[in-house]
Amino acid sequence: MPKTFTAPQDFTDEDRPPIALTPVESNQVKAIGYDEATKTLAVTFTRGTGAIYHYPGVTPEQHHAFVKAESIGVHFGKHIKSLPFKKYHGEPVAA
Repeated sequence: MPKTFTAPQDFTDEDRPPIALTPVESNQVKAIGYDEATKTLAVTFTRGTGAIYHYPGVTPEQHHAFVKAESIGVHFGKHIKSLPFKKYHGEPVAA
């Protein structure tokens, strides 16, 4: 049976809240940021359009576990990918 995929989510028209992104060592995730005041995790990926995804409601403990994970990509797939998010147009991330 052929595999079906969900259509990609559209970009939001909202202004993106500024969350600084820090490059990480991962084949999948390019950079991660976190705003503790709003509990928002920001993620951008090594492939794709360079979009920045904001995941609201992420606790400081969840953020810490993500950046300290043995495999950031595996951790993302298991614990973050299914969370609700907003998709913003990207910007260059320092290497």
